[in-house]
Amino acid sequence: MFENLIDRLESSFKLLKGEGRITEVNVAETLKEIRKALLDADVSYKIAKNFCDDVKQKAMGQDVLKAVRPGQMLTKIVHDELTLLMGSEAQDIKVKGNPGIVLVAGLQGSGKTTFSGKLALNCKTKRALKTMLVACDVYRPAAINQLKVLGEQTGVFVYSEEGIKDPVAIANRAISQARAEGYSLVIIDTAGRLAVDEQMMNEIAAIKKAVNPTETLFVVDSMTGQDAVETAKTFNDRLDFDGVVLTKLDGDTRGGAALSIRAVVNKPIKFVSAGEKMEALDVFHPKRIADRILGMGDVISLVEKAQEQFDEEEARRLQKKLAKDQFTLQDFYMQIQQIKKMGNIKDLASMIPGMGKALKDVDMDNTSFKGIEAIILSMTPAEKENPSLLNGSRRKRIAEGSGTSIAEVNRLVKQFEDTRKVMKNMAGGGGKNALKAMGAMKRR
Repeated sequence: MFENLIDRLESSFKLLKGEGRITEVNVAETLKEIRKALLDADVSYKIAKNFCDDVKQKAMGQDVLKAVRPGQMLTKIVHDELTLLMGSEAQDIKVKGNPGIVLVAGLQGSGKTTFSGKLALNCKTKRALKTMLVACDVYRPAAINQLKVLGEQTGVFVYSEEGIKDPVAIANRAISQARAEGYSLVIIDTAGRLAVDEQMMNEIAAIKKAVNPTETLFVVDSMTGQDAVETAKTFNDRLDFDGVVLTKLDGDTRGGAALSIRAVVNKPIKFVSAGEKMEALDVFHPKRIADRILGMGDVISLVEKAQEQFDEEEARRLQKKLAKDQFTLQDFYMQIQQIKKMGNIKDLASMIPGMGKALKDVDMDNTSFKGIEAIILSMTPAEKENPSLLNGSRRKRIAEGSGTSIAEVNRLVKQFEDTRKVMKNMAGGGGKNALKAMGAMKRR
C-alpha cells in the first residue's frame, strides 16, 4: 500500500528550489506534482485540491531554518496535513454496557466476517474480554459456517440459529444469552449485498435500533478506492456509524480510501486489516501512516508488534543458554516462528526508516524462511542440539530430505555458528540489559 504515492511525493519534494523562504513561485511545481500524486492514489479531485490549498496556505512565507532545505520544510507541512486529513489521533472502540455491543456492517465481500473474527480475537487476548460472536448474516449460505470456523480458530463462542431468517430476533436472543452468561462483549456480524439496496439498509437499521450498540463499525474494502468512499457516505447517512475499518490493505490498493474517507464522512478510521491471519488487525494511527507515506518508516508499530510476541520467561531462558553457549538450531527455528507471527517480513522491514524504498523491488516474504525451516526440520534432535555432529554424510541426507542442496545446508550451519558467536557476546552485558529493557516495556 502507498508504494506509488511514496515515490511520487518524494520526487515532488525534490522540485522545490531556492533558499530562505518558501514562495508561491518556488512551491508551485511541487504542489502540482503532489496534487497529481494524490489523484493517482485515487483521492478525489476536491479533496486533493483542498489538501494542496491548505499546504500552500501554511507554507507561504515560511522561514526556512539554516539547518534544513525548503523541501524538508515542505515535507514537514505535508506530513502534518496528511495526519490531519486522516484524523490526527488514533481512536479506539467504546466497550461499555452489560454487555458492550459492536455492530459490524458493510457490503458483501468487504471482509466483514473475517474482521469480526479478528476483532473478537483482539478483544479476547489484548483486552481480556469474554467475547461472543453473533451470526446475523442469514442469507449467504456459507456465512454462518465461516463465522463458526473463525470462532474455533480464535476460541470465541459463536451464537447462531440455523434456519431462522429474522436477524433482529437472533441478535436480541444472543444478547440475552450473553447477559445471562456474563459476556463482556458481543460482536454482531450482519448481512451484506453486492451493492447498496433499501432492503439491506432497512434490515441493518432495524438491528441497530433493536440492540442499541455501543459501537457501529463500517467495514470497507480499501481496494475499491473512491467507490469505498461513496459507499461509506451512503451507509453513514443511514446508520450514523461510529468508525470505519479498512480491509485488504495488503492487496493492490493505492491508498485513496484511507486518505479520503475521514474527510467525506467525518468519522474516524479505527482499524486496518491486512492479510488472512487472525492476528492481522491494527489500530489506525494517522501520524504513523503519514510517516510511512513520506518514507519515514514506522518504528513504533514495529516495536509494538515485537512486544506482542515477546515472552519474558522465554527471553530469560534464551539469555541463559546464550551465556553458556548453548543456543541451538531448535532455538533458532523457534525464533523464526516468533518473527513470522509478527506479520509479513517485508512489511515489517519497511517500517524501518529508509528500508521501504530499498526493498521495493526485492522479492521477500515469509516464504523466504521455508528453505531454512525445511533444513532444520530434516535434522535429528541430536543434530539440532549439536551441529558439530553434521559431517558430510549427514549434510547430504539433510539436503535430500529438505529438497535443498549441500551448499545451502553448509551456508545455514555457518550462518548459525556466526550468529551464535555474536549472540553469545551480546548476552554478556548489552544483550542482558536489552532483555531487561524489553521486559520493562512489556510490563507497561
